[in-house]
Amino acid sequence: MPTSQDMTTELDPGLLDALQHQVAVFARRAEQTRLGGTGQLRNSMDRAAYLLLNRLDQEGPMGVKALAAGMGIDSSTVTRQVAPLVDTGLVKRTSHPEDGRAVVLQLSPRGLARLEEVRSSRRQLMVEVTEGWTPDERESFCTLLTRFNTALSARQSAHTGQPGAAPEAGTATGTESAPTS
Repeated sequence: MPTSQDMTTELDPGLLDALQHQVAVFARRAEQTRLGGTGQLRNSMDRAAYLLLNRLDQEGPMGVKALAAGMGIDSSTVTRQVAPLVDTGLVKRTSHPEDGRAVVLQLSPRGLARLEEVRSSRRQLMVEVTEGWTPDERESFCTLLTRFNTALSARQSAHTGQPGAAPEAGTATGTESAPTS
């Protein structure tokens, strides 16, 4: 069975260098802009908040452990990231419908409205950044970026022994989720 090193030498090192460089540039640009959108909403919601709100919107109310598992992060991180969202009224804590002792997190109406504002702004950014692209080019890029993120998640889970994150909600269209978590 070939090792990773064997496979690397079979591929074009120049292309691999160009690819890793472009990924590094992308990561820097994404962090600089936070892929935050346009207008007044530019950079108005951090990546963690966006991903948490988006997941709650796509999958519905859930406990901290389920949210953490779905995002491929630990429960303490989710707890820390959710606290300001609860404090600002974007997320509410409610009792589990079947087990009143358990707490579930739920997107509040205010949180949904805020998420929709940010999504709209981010969609506009994607329109501007991909101006001149064909619909097929946008779809191909989204498909490849989703595949890349899924492979990174699988690699991370294999190295840490923790379950990887499920693909982020919204990746079917590629317009609603940030590429990193």
